[in-house]
Amino acid sequence: MREVNIDSIRMSLMSYQRVVVLKEKSADRYLPIWIGPAEAEAIAIQLQQMAVQRPLTHDLLRSIIQALGATVQSVVVHDLANETFFARIVLDIAGRSLEIDSRPSDALALAVRVKVPIFVEEAVLDKAGVIADQDGKLVSKTEPEARQLSEEELKRLAPFRDFIQSLDLDDLGGSGQSRRT
Repeated sequence: MREVNIDSIRMSLMSYQRVVVLKEKSADRYLPIWIGPAEAEAIAIQLQQMAVQRPLTHDLLRSIIQALGATVQSVVVHDLANETFFARIVLDIAGRSLEIDSRPSDALALAVRVKVPIFVEEAVLDKAGVIADQDGKLVSKTEPEARQLSEEELKRLAPFRDFIQSLDLDDLGGSGQSRRT
């Protein structure tokens, strides 16, 4: 497992879909995950420390977990199957560890509220993690070095590629919107 940070939340100007971009803490590898607009807003509100008049769904979830005497230990993006990411919320309940199935967007929205580590399984990063080479071309990171994506992988990942190529990777912490170049 690799620890990641939420690097940015972006909106594709072509499709208006939201993408949360996770960045591996110990490397320059990124993991884009498409999420819904409500979840993107919930994450952004917390990251920007904006006040809301009433608790959002993820605030309610945090309150319920705390009221039941549990604590969130971490969240883990553990799988990618059929272009869908899967996550788990890891709870501690009186010394007992419990893993709850979750959409990554909900797990991330909770993680930023309770300030816990976010992890991604290495296999998920190997499948969908991207880096940019010196020419700005996407490469897939494998151990121990990067390799070019195959034609089949490029076709399967075309929506991701188009969006990632629209990002200025030097400015991922910026405005929150992708720029076309």
